[in-house]
This record gives sequence, C-alpha cells and structure tokens, in this order.
Amino acid sequence: MAIREIITPENPILRQKAKKVAAFGPALKALADDMVDTMRVAPGVGLAAPQVAVSQRLIVVEYAPEPEEDSDEEPAPAKLYRLVNPEIVKVSEEMLMGTEGCLSIPGYAGDVERHAAVVVKGFNLQGKPVKIKADGWLARIFQHEIDHLDGILFIDRALKIWRVKSEASEVRVKVPESGDA
Repeated sequence: MAIREIITPENPILRQKAKKVAAFGPALKALADDMVDTMRVAPGVGLAAPQVAVSQRLIVVEYAPEPEEDSDEEPAPAKLYRLVNPEIVKVSEEMLMGTEGCLSIPGYAGDVERHAAVVVKGFNLQGKPVKIKADGWLARIFQHEIDHLDGILFIDRALKIWRVKSEASEVRVKVPESGDA
C-alpha cells in the first residue's frame, strides 16, 4: 500500500470522464487500498480514482455519523465503502445545502446543493453487485465522489466559494467567480 499524490485541476485527468472498470483483480484491489491510505492521510472522507490520476470509475468513502451534541452515545465506527463503477440510480426530491471541500482543491470550500438521499449501485472489489441507500452527509459524499468520475468538481456546482484560512492551503487553484459557478 502506498500514499499517492492527489492531483489538482491543472491535471486534465481530473476533468475527464473516467473509464469503466472492466477487470476485477489484484491491481484494482491495490489501487483501492492505496486510495484508502491516501484518503486517510490527507485526511478526507472520500476519494475518487481520477483524484490520484487514474482514469477508472472507482471511489472510496469512509464515514461515521457524529452523535448528537447532547448525547452520551459513543461515536459509531466509520464504515468503509469501496465501489467500482458506481452510479446513482435514485435521488430524493428534497435538496439540502451544505458546505463542501475537496482534496483536489485544497484551501477552498463552497456551498453546494445536493439531493438529501440517494441510492447508489455498483460493484465491490470482487465484482459482486452492491446497492447502498444513503442520506444526509453520506449521500452528499457519494454524490461528490461520483461527480469526480464524470469530471465534475464541487466548484462547478457551488453557489458560493471561499478560501479557507489554514496552513495547509498553500496551493493556488483557479476557481470560477461566484457568478460563473
């Protein structure tokens, strides 16, 4: 397992539609393992293969819902998803606004409207069909990562974009003006 470089919009792979995965095997598993390690070190909650300069329809997502503020519950353990050729097959009518960032656009965040719930179909690393019903932030993460597979970045959907003040935001990325998004 290795940590891979996360590319930024200057690399054209990030803006291209990723190729469908046709072969399930050790190379795909190794890529997924590298992506999980890269996502965790970044740190992030999702990563798509195009973000590590690989034009394949593969995403990894790791998410655990936060317990309510006044709850004494222990946080639920994070669930790891590795989805091959994922597609959103059903969406809710309800839309929710939320703040998103992206490992490929460090130092920026934006307000993006997404479906409140989605159903995602794809395959696991062994080629077996998988169906996931997600809502809230998990639905948002799936929509964000699947957008990457079609060359779409959150800045393309954002109603408002702003620079986040942090030491980790040294990379300069051209983002559209708020009227262009």
